[in-house]
Formats: sequence, C-alpha cells, structure tokens
Amino acid sequence: MPFEWFLALRYLRDAKGQTALILGGVAVGVSVIVFLSALISGLQSSLIEKTLGAQPHITLHVPREAPRPLVEATPQLAIARQIEETPQRLRSIDQWPTVISAVEQIPGVIATSPSIVGAGFAVRSGAKSPIVVQGVDGERFLAIIDLRKRMVAGRFELEGGSVVIGAKLAADLGAAVGDKLRITSSEGVDDVVAVAGVFRLGNEGVDGTWLVTSLRHAQSLFGLAGGVTTIQLKLADVFAAERISQEVQTRTGIPADSWMKINAELLAGLSAQSSSKNMIQFFVILAVALGIASVLIVSVVQKSREIGILRAVGTPQGRILRVFLIQGGLLGVGGSVIGCAFGALLAKLFESLARDASGAPKFPVQIDAPLLVFASVLATGVGLLAATIPARRAARLDPATAIRNG
Repeated sequence: MPFEWFLALRYLRDAKGQTALILGGVAVGVSVIVFLSALISGLQSSLIEKTLGAQPHITLHVPREAPRPLVEATPQLAIARQIEETPQRLRSIDQWPTVISAVEQIPGVIATSPSIVGAGFAVRSGAKSPIVVQGVDGERFLAIIDLRKRMVAGRFELEGGSVVIGAKLAADLGAAVGDKLRITSSEGVDDVVAVAGVFRLGNEGVDGTWLVTSLRHAQSLFGLAGGVTTIQLKLADVFAAERISQEVQTRTGIPADSWMKINAELLAGLSAQSSSKNMIQFFVILAVALGIASVLIVSVVQKSREIGILRAVGTPQGRILRVFLIQGGLLGVGGSVIGCAFGALLAKLFESLARDASGAPKFPVQIDAPLLVFASVLATGVGLLAATIPARRAARLDPATAIRNG
C-alpha cells in the first residue's frame, strides 16, 4: 500500500469518532440533495406532462391580417385616421408541405403535424355545445398528443365520418360511443358524424370543447380544400421551445408560438422550483465543505508533532499534502455512497406514502443514474476542495516548530 494511503487511513482510523461524524454529515447532505432533486424533478416532469400532454410544444399559424385605415390621406391633405382591426378569416398556410419539410430539418424537432383548428357547434337531441374542431392527420397527430393512451371509451378512429370527443363534451351532450352528432362549422357547413371514442386529457377546457376529426373532413367543413391552418411541433427538449420557435420563424417567415410563451406563468413556476433546488444544493454543499475542512484542520493540529517528525526525516511536502487530500476524498466518496442509497430509499418511501384515487403517486420522484453520479461527484469534489486548506497547512509546517510545539 502506498505510504500516503497508509497514513491517511491510519489517521481516519485513529479518530473514529470524528470520522464517523463527518461521514454522517456528508451522507446526510448527499441524501438531502438526492431526495430534494428527485422530488422536484419528479414534480416538474409530472407538471409538464399534465400541461403539455394536451398541447404541442410549438405551433405555427397563419399571420394575422394587418389593421386597415378607415380614411385615406392624400399628399396635399393630412387627415387624422382611425385604424380598425381587420376581421380574421380562416386561411391556409401557404405551401405548408414545403414548410413542414423545412421545419423537420431543424435539430430538436422530432414530430410535426398539420392541422385545421376551427370553431363550431355540436348538436344532439336538444343539447347544443360550442366546440373546437381539430382536423388532423391521425398518425402524425398521435406523435404530438397520444390520444390513444387517453381514451376512456371506444377507440381512436377518424375515418368514415367518425370523430373522437372530450369526456366533458360527451357528458354535456349526453353522447356515448356509437351516437350521432350534427356539427356545424363557423363557415356554415354542417355534417352528421359518429362518435368513435371519448378521451380525457385532464384539461377541462380541452375535454369540454375538443372534437377531433380527420384532416380531409375538416377541410370540407371549413372550405379549405388541401389547406391547413396550423402546424404543430414536438421537441426532444421542451425547454428549448422558445429558441427553436425563433429559428422556425426565421427560416419559414411564419409566426411560431412556443408553449413557454403561451404558458408564461407555468414557466415562471418551473424556474422558481429550479432556483430553489439550486439554492438548497448550494447551502448543503457549503455545510458539507465546512464540516470536512473543520475536521481535517483539527486533525492537522492534533497530528502536528507527527507531521513535523515526518518532515524532519525528509518526507516531501507533496506526500504530506496528498495524505490529507486522500482523507478528504475518502470522506466524500464514503459519504456520497451512503447518502445516495439513503436518499433514494427515502425518496421511494415518500413516493409510496401518498397516492391519488387512480393509484398514481401524488408526489412522483425521478431518480436516475445522472442524479446519483452528480451527487457522488459533487460530494467527492467538495471533499477534496475542503481538504485543500488543511492539506496545504500541514505541508507547510516547519519541522522544528511542529516538534517543539506539537
């Protein structure tokens, strides 16, 4: 065994109480980091899934028509004018297949779905409800929002005049799978459709208004033969939505809204959670570093006579330095292993304590290898860093002074 390792282990073994105390402190610190990080990450993932599960990450839409002046001025006469907003007509995105091809080349975009979104009414017997018609390409749309997993009755079927509707809309209309509905679009076109399935996304606005049909059917309802009004995108990284939306808009010249822009309050909440997690990690690591440094400084003071003798017989400063760095690293590694195991166990136990009516955990946790590796590397690095000051102090001890005063 190398001399530095032998001496470091001996010092740790001689001060068993101090070693156990600092190992416990590091383990508690690491377990707090693992537990809180897993809890906050799990809550964020659950919140994002519930919120973005009913909407695309980026939506491209037709540009708004510009306002028009009511009175025109002449070069000889200046007239105060009133600007009136132009009524927005349902229009198609120009050359939308080319737009989709261009967008699919952007790194980070993993799915695209052309669609027609328009308003209308659904009527069954004496019940009448306003609806949002979603005309989609079935397979492409499922890559954006997987309604197959959210079906509570029937199946996802859009061909042959079939539609799927939200659970609340079905309740409002008293409709079930197999029933017929008469729908009227905002363009005045009406048709009779059959309910093939009922879905629940957990968003009352969506569940109470959405009627999903085929893209071709929606084109006939809104008089947009071969056209689409929106293009929906799904991304590999949801937090890159704003950056990618700017790139999409630059490449295509078509307005693109990201979920981060539409859900600004949600983004602020997620940012606050991340900031609180980082702040907690900082103070925990600071406490761990102070604990390791204080124990090793005490060890230097206690072992000053031995260090002085070692220096007097010719032991290089580098070896003395490495002795205390090894101690700091060992304390960090040992504490991180214990802390990761305890933190993961605590997180899973906490997750199992509270469950909702469906059996899903109310406080989901997200524990993965990167989190455990991060916590371990962080604790080990802090141990080495905290050991630097006492190690440098030990290496610089004057042999004669240390032996005389030790």
